[in-house]
Amino acid sequence: MTTAPWRDPALPAAARVDDLLSRMTLEEKVAQLYGVWVGAATDGDGVAPHQQQMNADYDWDELIALGLGQLTRSFGTAPVDPALGAQALARAQRRIAEAGRFGIPAVAHEECLAGFTAWGATAYPVPLAWGATFDPALVEEMAGRIGRDMRAVGVHQGLAPVLDVVRDPRWGRVEETAGEDPYLVGTIGSAYVRGLESAGIVSTLKHFAGYASSAGARNLAPVRAGTREFADVTLPPFEMALREGGARSVMAAYTETDGVPASADPRLLTGLLREQWGFTGTVVADY
Repeated sequence: MTTAPWRDPALPAAARVDDLLSRMTLEEKVAQLYGVWVGAATDGDGVAPHQQQMNADYDWDELIALGLGQLTRSFGTAPVDPALGAQALARAQRRIAEAGRFGIPAVAHEECLAGFTAWGATAYPVPLAWGATFDPALVEEMAGRIGRDMRAVGVHQGLAPVLDVVRDPRWGRVEETAGEDPYLVGTIGSAYVRGLESAGIVSTLKHFAGYASSAGARNLAPVRAGTREFADVTLPPFEMALREGGARSVMAAYTETDGVPASADPRLLTGLLREQWGFTGTVVADY
């Protein structure tokens, strides 16, 4: 195993992945597709305050025996010292790597839209303010700083930026968007992606697609947008952020359009995203 091609850093990543996948059982592959909400307590170990309420009961050792795909919000919902959080995350990663046959750590992701959501991290202006500046260079610099904060403590993926285009001011997540103009949203969003990715953090475009066009501006309501509105308003920011920003992940929206949930829409996630746009990254669910 120590001389297997997947362990050779001189080989292309794609060749190493293909070799590794050929050695994994179906159960080990499936284990890379799920994750848990688990993080740091104030003593540097265990689960962050209140997070255990988000999980069903499970045995940690049994859960990681075949591997684990991702760790959700490692730094928690209550103040955790960054040094202790990094220590706890590193400890969890060692246990995960040691438990499986191939030593694969999990992907740790965090919220980071207007700053890494950890105790003591810098909080920046909300995206509506970024749009008001129309200063892509400034937004890119800000995102780079956010990304470096995350990398410093062992986080891999950031759940940002939000590329939904505002269609109704009553919608409850307007402040997370850059505005109501697709070109503005795409330009600012692409700059944010470049900054985050420059720090080595996987940027996640959300919410793909149509989330802000929900009926009556209600959260999770069905999308009320026709083909032209999707093409002219909803989709351009995502395509810009992929082609011009280089984002490596996309989050499927929670909504449905014409009765088809975005997370189960082959025309959207396969036909458009992968076949037409050529996206080769990951499509993820929220948490």
